[in-house]
Amino acid sequence: MKRIKLGLWIELAATIFGIACVLAVFFVTVGAASRDDSDGSEQSAAITSQAPSSPSAKSAAMAPRSAEAQPYEGVVTDTHCGAKHSADGALSAAGCTRSCVHGGQHFALVDGDKVYVLEGEAEMLKQAAGERVTVMGRLNENTISVASVRLPAP
Repeated sequence: MKRIKLGLWIELAATIFGIACVLAVFFVTVGAASRDDSDGSEQSAAITSQAPSSPSAKSAAMAPRSAEAQPYEGVVTDTHCGAKHSADGALSAAGCTRSCVHGGQHFALVDGDKVYVLEGEAEMLKQAAGERVTVMGRLNENTISVASVRLPAP
């Protein structure tokens, strides 16, 4: 009699374990598939939730992965300092940006609360450091591939 009860418990435990394994594999598969499908939509949701402050930010919110160059407005800075440069005042915003980029950081475009990493056209970006500009480029995630940089007319 004890053997029957023991066998029943072992069989029950094995069945529950098997069901748990099948469910675990199922949830991992569904989770991985939903992550792959939502990469762009999560980025889009993150961009739109930050209340775009300019027309260029609105266009970025509409198309997080743009195939054509579009305008983006903001201040050229670096990924280390963003909108807030060194408080000691020894360097201007332009000088601080150039120093940080020389030290290994990337150029960035700050538009309100949003910071875009800038790739390409390093010489143009170096000249525009610390200035409010219009960048023409393609957006991919939070990185803009720069095609041109235009300073505002004086």
